[in-house]
Amino acid sequence: MSIATRTGDQGSTGMMYNRRVSKCHPRVEAYGCVDELNAALGLARAATAAAFLRDNLLAVQRQLIVVMGELATGVEDLPRYVTEGYTLTTPELTASLDGLVAAIESQNVTMRGWAMPGDDPCGAALDLARTVCRRAERRVCELHENRQLRNQEIIVYLNRLSDVLWLMARWVEAKNAAPPPPA
Repeated sequence: MSIATRTGDQGSTGMMYNRRVSKCHPRVEAYGCVDELNAALGLARAATAAAFLRDNLLAVQRQLIVVMGELATGVEDLPRYVTEGYTLTTPELTASLDGLVAAIESQNVTMRGWAMPGDDPCGAALDLARTVCRRAERRVCELHENRQLRNQEIIVYLNRLSDVLWLMARWVEAKNAAPPPPA
């Protein structure tokens, strides 16, 4: 079967369980933003040599597959989704991000004022990913406000992830900062 199915040529796309919706449906916009976030994290992972970042970014990318799958499933199909063994976004996934926050903050990563992306390619990629994460969070909040989201943990997870990405970018900048000139 070719990747070019032509089923979307008229502006619709398929979600889980063959439900067809407009490509501009709020649910498609939400999981599309998470997909874009996953790609941005891949860029950040490719831009670093730090094992700490590579390993943790890959783990987050795997978690985002869970988030995307859940978002790509209509509310009416969630019972079937769970029955078939698919995983939902859980407080345990969010707790793993809380662990990353603690790990980075324990290294005295701090920042005063506004961060200015661009001092390091990986740090800039992480800041880009953070802004995409915030957009995804806004789209998921829209689903929630329109009663199209059952699992509010997705909102909590994305909120925490944006914090993690901000901290990771500051961690990268701190690790790669030039030493101050001699006095």
